[in-house]
Amino acid sequence: MQHAQIGIIGGSGLYDMEDLTAREDVTLSTPFGDPSGPYVVGTLRGRRVAFLARHGAGHRILPSEINFRANIFGMKMLGVEYLLSASAVGSLKEEYRPLDIVIPDQFFDRTKGRLSTFFGRGLAAHVGFAHPFCRILSALAYESGRSAGATVHRGGTYVCMEGPQFSTLAESTLYRSWGMDVIGMTNLQEAKLAREAEICYATIALVTDYDCWHPDHDSVTVEMVIANLVQNAKTARAIIAGAVERLPFERSCECASALKYALVTRPEAVPAGLKRELAPIVGKYLPAGSAS
Repeated sequence: MQHAQIGIIGGSGLYDMEDLTAREDVTLSTPFGDPSGPYVVGTLRGRRVAFLARHGAGHRILPSEINFRANIFGMKMLGVEYLLSASAVGSLKEEYRPLDIVIPDQFFDRTKGRLSTFFGRGLAAHVGFAHPFCRILSALAYESGRSAGATVHRGGTYVCMEGPQFSTLAESTLYRSWGMDVIGMTNLQEAKLAREAEICYATIALVTDYDCWHPDHDSVTVEMVIANLVQNAKTARAIIAGAVERLPFERSCECASALKYALVTRPEAVPAGLKRELAPIVGKYLPAGSAS
């Protein structure tokens, strides 16, 4: 099987990395079902990377339908240690204009019952998530955005809503009163699962438009949003390529050892089958051949 140290997840508008060379589609089956589609493994700026379109070919998967566990587990199976996520978002602040880029450092969860852990079924784990993004990878993404000539904002809170409908005006106004920055529908579960898998994770949030709080919101047309998606995808490719060129870094961040003190079930109590199933994630802490 092909291996890649760097993963890329593309969101709305970013369905491919055109600069990838020596490309190969890799179809994986995981203990959690099928990912959104084949991983495209290839070379970008001299690094081996794996690209996955979050919403599948033709953008056919709703945010609530995405198999986040399979997507992240598949990245882990490929050997990914650094994961860059591109995501279309709405802006909750006047200063974050359409076509701007935000590299958030916090999340606020407004989703409803999505599966966002690999654990359970006989193995309990509680990873730290106070700082949900990798600080080093996020800094690289920010630096790459500035080098690409984009208007980039460092830090901020990403509200992850359920969707697929957009916010009501009351909700949007409330999020603004709370000091939230951007709003999207996908990245929180990816970040939680990446942390459990000890993968460094950063979001490149691509502003397509203002959320419905803005007085000009009603004048936004589908054509305008699509045009922004296309331009954002071009910018995202440049930022991702620049960040990939700066990788890897020494993984001294909390992401690299997130499970070290997080597994609370006694090793002998963990079912042997579960140890084998989760070996890509827990194998260095719970060898599959250990007694159970």
